[in-house]
Amino acid sequence: MVLYFSNPPVLTRLLAFLLLTSYTSWPAGALDPSCAPGGNFDLSPWELQLPIGSTGSPETISSASLQGCSGWENFDYFFTESGDGALVMKVPGSPASAGCVTTPNSLHCRTELREVDPSTGVAASWSPNAATNRLIVELVVTVADNSARGTVIGQIHIDDSISSKPVCELYYNSNGDISIGVEQTRSGGDEVFTSLGNIPIGTVFTYELEYYTGLLKVAINGNFQTLDTYELDAPNSYFKVGNYNQGSSASDVHVFSIYLEH
Repeated sequence: MVLYFSNPPVLTRLLAFLLLTSYTSWPAGALDPSCAPGGNFDLSPWELQLPIGSTGSPETISSASLQGCSGWENFDYFFTESGDGALVMKVPGSPASAGCVTTPNSLHCRTELREVDPSTGVAASWSPNAATNRLIVELVVTVADNSARGTVIGQIHIDDSISSKPVCELYYNSNGDISIGVEQTRSGGDEVFTSLGNIPIGTVFTYELEYYTGLLKVAINGNFQTLDTYELDAPNSYFKVGNYNQGSSASDVHVFSIYLEH
């Protein structure tokens, strides 16, 4: 089992959480506003995809470049909030409204962390039939985009060698409504949506995504639901965290902790 914590003060709370059957959002640890995000968060298992670069080939920041108090940051897209030390991820809008760029298989712009092998920095994936694949994120959405379902704040994505589609996407809209869409097939375009409740804009909350022993689960503030995976047949997958804008207006996500377990 491998654990990755955003910062050491989270460890005690996470160990307590793992002994319980449910949990609520814990407060942020001692985040340092003077450090780049890599000084507060263990970014070794992540690379960063940005809404800048060239069309179909957005700029990607390597895991090695992100790490440490003097690691990479950009005050338009990915930086430490000067007051509380949160990791801020911003997207200006859409290609049409803001001139941002997308990945080859998407129409939408993102500032988003993509899981990599922490020892090599190379894009990684894992089996959903393994013993544990868990992601827990504490965050607040200060601005959601103007699309109906809103900004995607977390994903489980199918390995790129298998499909360009996600297993599931977690959405948060401007009304505070949270929903998750699960693809029925690896070819995609047939998401089934499940409502997960409402968290008002500007309110800190925690989400969890799990995909292991063949079961896909999601939780908001500890309230779990098991989701049907239809005809996906447990493809190798990876986690994503951040701000994947689905609309034409700006979106702004602040992250306080990230916990990753395999």
